[in-house]
Amino acid sequence: MKKYDALYIFVGIAKEDVLEANLEKALAEVTRVGGNVLEKVSLGRRSFSRPMGKRDSGVYVKVRMELDPAKVDELVNRYHLVEEVFRVQILAVDERREAKIAAERAARAERQAKKDAAAAAAAAQVAEEA
Repeated sequence: MKKYDALYIFVGIAKEDVLEANLEKALAEVTRVGGNVLEKVSLGRRSFSRPMGKRDSGVYVKVRMELDPAKVDELVNRYHLVEEVFRVQILAVDERREAKIAAERAARAERQAKKDAAAAAAAAQVAEEA
């Protein structure tokens, strides 16, 4: 099983409950081909740069999933039959890049914590002198 990021675009959706129902229907296809959904994030409604299929905006949803690499093409072909999914893009997750980003985030948080501690110590020293 390999990790993938999928970006779904749903159009013609006005209410949140309709979006959730359509998303669950789309994600059921992932489990049907033997995959697991790890997380999902709604990115909200966005306008297209140019109209596509007489549509000018859609609701974007990013999903992280685990799936057998041999099943990706089958999954994409199944989405051609699901009317609720306007577009889908599936990209493989680069584990090395993800690990590097996580390490950089941790280092940044550590540097910020040191800055905050130094600023608090300086403020305490100024308060003592006053």
